[in-house]
Amino acid sequence: MTRTGRTIVALAILTAALTVTACSPSSSSDDSPGTGDDVTLTVWSWRVEDQAAYDKIFDAYEATHPGVTVEFKPFKATEYNKILATGLAGSDGPDVPQVRSYGQLQATVASGALVPLDGKVDLSGWDENVVESAKGKEDGKVYSVPLATQTVQMFYNQGLFEKNGIAAPTTWEQFIAANDKLLAAGVTPIAVGAKDDWTLPIVHEVLAAPRFGGKAFRDAVTSGSASFTDPNWVASVQVLKDVEKYLPKNPTGVAVTDAQTLFSAEKAAMIPGGSFDLAVLQKANPAVKIGVFQVPPAPGSPSGSEATTAGWADGNFAVSAKSKHPNEATELVKWMSTKEFGQKVADEVKQLSAVPGVEYSDPLLKQMADNYANAGSPYLLLTDFRYGSPSGTELLGKGIQELLLGSKDAATVSADLDTGVKTWFTPVA
Repeated sequence: MTRTGRTIVALAILTAALTVTACSPSSSSDDSPGTGDDVTLTVWSWRVEDQAAYDKIFDAYEATHPGVTVEFKPFKATEYNKILATGLAGSDGPDVPQVRSYGQLQATVASGALVPLDGKVDLSGWDENVVESAKGKEDGKVYSVPLATQTVQMFYNQGLFEKNGIAAPTTWEQFIAANDKLLAAGVTPIAVGAKDDWTLPIVHEVLAAPRFGGKAFRDAVTSGSASFTDPNWVASVQVLKDVEKYLPKNPTGVAVTDAQTLFSAEKAAMIPGGSFDLAVLQKANPAVKIGVFQVPPAPGSPSGSEATTAGWADGNFAVSAKSKHPNEATELVKWMSTKEFGQKVADEVKQLSAVPGVEYSDPLLKQMADNYANAGSPYLLLTDFRYGSPSGTELLGKGIQELLLGSKDAATVSADLDTGVKTWFTPVA
């Protein structure tokens, strides 16, 4: 039965229930554990924009799981962490919470709020980087099922490129020439919302990952053989200052939503962002023909460094230790590890599923998936430097804001990042 149908039935049941309870001294919940009655599972998330997609997905699950109703309840993203922590600590929290990944998962694991899933879900054959996002750092147990693999890349307006005689660049020189041509035509080349510091490490990855060396640098810095004061890292931060003239005026006063509006209104030709932005950009202006490309290596990039697509696992689902229906909740999360669910995430949520073998009908999703498969690298400040405070993304985000404001140079931003993470980070030999 669809949610609309259930709403009609629910109203009829409610009317009948009111008649019965008017004559009855007491009533009991139809969803109490152990009674054999129908079960309602609540799924919490920070993805308000995905409500309709998840309703459709869970309708399909309910069709093959009689007696189980799944209610998707999203909250405002900026308030979600606090709401989730309170919910998991009390008795009114979710059965299946959407949890963060990598370092941001650890506090939830340490609180004892989640059920270990080893032996209950099968993640064999999955991307190692993705599976790592779902584990407890201390005990190595799996506590969640990864939902999506997010990637970062440059989105561009194909119509504006064609109008100005520009092709997607394959060299840095072509990239700069394209920016100059757009600027001369009165078009903002790159929409960046630097007011929101969380997005700036993403912008850095999109524009400058090849300049610091991508995966090779990640391996070096996590092993302790390199640091964030490395000249290649410093030069990669400087790239953002070098391209500042191609950003909106006073970029630190521009919010991410403002940048998206500039792009959707066709006042900006490019916007660096995550695969999670695709559906938002497509809905904002369906008339815009969107393309994606990997920004080519800037001059001075380490030998062998190539254009790359950085990625990470995001938005995992777990089982609450306080769920009144742990078996049913575990069964739902187990289903979330299947190709059936992964395909629905690709088709309905318009994200890159973490489940191996999913196919993409959207050509841009397919291109992003192929780019990551063929030339992927970890978004290292998220995958490896969010296990302590201050986190790498927090430090670089604020540092780039100061770089764009002119109060710090690239060397100082990099030194502050290095000093900050070394207060808690231990290299892995």
